[in-house]
Amino acid sequence: MSKILSVNAGSSSLKYQLYETPEFDVLASGQIERIGKEDAIVTITTNGDKHKKTVSVLDHQAAVATALEDILKYSEIESLDEIVGVGHRIVHGGEIFSESVKTTDKVVQDVEDLSQLAPLHNPANLTGYYEFKKALKSAEHVFVFDTAFHQTMEAKAFMYPLPYSYYEKYHVRKYGMHGTSHKYVANRTAELLGKNPKDVNIIVCHLGNGASLSAVKAGKVIDTSMGFTPLSGVMMGTRTGDVDPAVFPYLLEQTGLDPQELIDVYNKESGMLGVSDISNDARDIEEATEAGVPRAILTSEMYAYRIANFIGSYLIQLGRVDAIAFTAGIGEYDKGVRRRIIEIVSEALGIVFDYELNAKVRGVEVELSKPNSKTKVFIVPTDEELVIAQDTQRILGI
Repeated sequence: MSKILSVNAGSSSLKYQLYETPEFDVLASGQIERIGKEDAIVTITTNGDKHKKTVSVLDHQAAVATALEDILKYSEIESLDEIVGVGHRIVHGGEIFSESVKTTDKVVQDVEDLSQLAPLHNPANLTGYYEFKKALKSAEHVFVFDTAFHQTMEAKAFMYPLPYSYYEKYHVRKYGMHGTSHKYVANRTAELLGKNPKDVNIIVCHLGNGASLSAVKAGKVIDTSMGFTPLSGVMMGTRTGDVDPAVFPYLLEQTGLDPQELIDVYNKESGMLGVSDISNDARDIEEATEAGVPRAILTSEMYAYRIANFIGSYLIQLGRVDAIAFTAGIGEYDKGVRRRIIEIVSEALGIVFDYELNAKVRGVEVELSKPNSKTKVFIVPTDEELVIAQDTQRILGI
């Protein structure tokens, strides 16, 4: 039996999960929020018991030390040397990485070079890697890329109609995000259908504060909604999703904002928050929608409409849709969002939806369509940490 650690290091947070192979039993699950602050929030769960504290965690070195101290204190392992593999989430792998890889100096340098494509994410991911590498000297490390699962898209899907030289010189193209989640959910949905992933067509709806859809044909992504950055695609909690590009220079002129200030508006003040002027939290929007607040109703309708449009376009590309899978925070927990989306697409997809069941279930793996439904509908809770651990185990052969 081997111990594998899945790591997701952000700029101000660290999430981790410790597994024991070969069954991938979870030995510990933890999170550190507000890294860089005197009042960082540290949590770890082992054997169903959650331990929480507020302490000073001023940098990622301190965060990693705190996490490993908690693992030793609360989990069943006796020495950190038992951790033989560490898998790290890396947001952007560009065109270089189409699958997870064992780290080498060249791999690390490539990820550093790709930071220009994900300046908010890759450097933070690498910081976590460097600190765990120093702390766990006997462990081997693997990089698992958010973009990798989407690298099966053909050029007709990932290219933008810009001068081709922009692609050659600046690598401007659609990359897609949330790939680890899309991979897990697509494969798990195929299992729920009782079929091999190569024999089914699935639309995955990863709906959280950030949201993306993918069209998965015979186990491979043929299209996805996010593009060069996580800003494009469907409407999100605070992000615009797709907007006519000419709106940007127009708003620069009208508002007097500089480009960075306006891109911050696109990323942080738009989407559900911008339209509703209530919240970026779908729970707040749903509550206000049920209360009849007009802007909340508009927000809910826009959100479902835009997602349904992507589902419709993917139906055309796939030719046949065997299942739609909802995942992530909103997809798993928001009955209203699921209902509104299915109401729009059900006729085209031959969906016979169990509205009563949909209204009752939250955050559990379940089929929401009835037996006579042509296209099945599922909630499939995502498990990106498990995918990271499985890839780590496979690549390192441990």
